[in-house]
Amino acid sequence: ALDAMAEKSGKDHLAIFEEALENVRPAVEVKSRRVGGSTYQVPVEVRPVRRNALAMRWLVEAARKRGEKSMAQRLAAEMLDASENKGTAVKKREDVHRMAEANKAFAHYRW
Repeated sequence: ALDAMAEKSGKDHLAIFEEALENVRPAVEVKSRRVGGSTYQVPVEVRPVRRNALAMRWLVEAARKRGEKSMAQRLAAEMLDASENKGTAVKKREDVHRMAEANKAFAHYRW
């Protein structure tokens, strides 16, 4: 996948991979928390190790949903998209950030 990526873009494949990860890493996420019979989506800051794990998981999930022939091609295409700040994985991060922003009133329920 990295070789296919380098071939398509002409840039260093590791630089593209790093940039793709950087663009997909979430800063905050929401966790469900029950308080007095109702469930709140509480925004929580994401630790660095989990940031990387989520970014890679989202890249692979997004690649699986693509239409290219092989998984290597799908992954390469998704990482190229992510490095340019577009694609499904980046959209996922934006959705998570939007959820956290919408629920920031419940941030005081963090534990």
